[in-house]
Amino acid sequence: MQASTSAYLLRSFIASPTRCTRTALPPACRALSSRAATARLALSSLPGSSYPRICLVSVSRAQRTFATTSSARAAHAQHPPAQHSQLVSYPSPEALRQEDEDVDEPDVDFVQPEEAVLDMTDRAAEQLRAVAQRQGNPDAALRIAVESGGCHGYQYKLELAKKKEPDDYHFSHPRIKPSNIYVDAVSMSLLKGSTIDFATELIGSSFRVVDNPQAKGNGCGCGVSWELKL
Repeated sequence: MQASTSAYLLRSFIASPTRCTRTALPPACRALSSRAATARLALSSLPGSSYPRICLVSVSRAQRTFATTSSARAAHAQHPPAQHSQLVSYPSPEALRQEDEDVDEPDVDFVQPEEAVLDMTDRAAEQLRAVAQRQGNPDAALRIAVESGGCHGYQYKLELAKKKEPDDYHFSHPRIKPSNIYVDAVSMSLLKGSTIDFATELIGSSFRVVDNPQAKGNGCGCGVSWELKL
């Protein structure tokens, strides 16, 4: 009798199916879920109900969320976003010429203010602000110079400074302050367009110069020595 009743209901449903909407579905049908974007047929026990024993439930495709892998995070950390630094001050050509005459040195190629561009990452600026706060000196800065030497002809010299010199270009992060960087007039022409970053690695943490448009190739593996483009 039970089998006959079930077969009758099934034939009735196929002949004239009644589709249950999501809002009208009884609890037994609402419990059915699926990730596939197909219609699922589910048998449910609904004694005393006017619903057929087979309910057609349409389930939408579930959205997938892709987690960021560790390799993607590492790649992002190696090339963090940087912003154009603000040029706070720069030496005048007259002052540079006067200084060259006093110390009997060759003329310095003066870099115009609109060409004196230096980018800075947020994490480098945060470290510079921490240095200034630790020293209690808002003028504390990172001094960057380019010297001849190293295995590729030129090398970077990075050290902390307590004050600005007359021939320095003074840069600062546009939002994070104080975050001072001093570059002397001689080095500015060899650094313009570079990015200043702060790297944290297993061997230690340090400031570094990356993406220097004046450098040829990737330079030395140490990240300090580099070759000038011809």
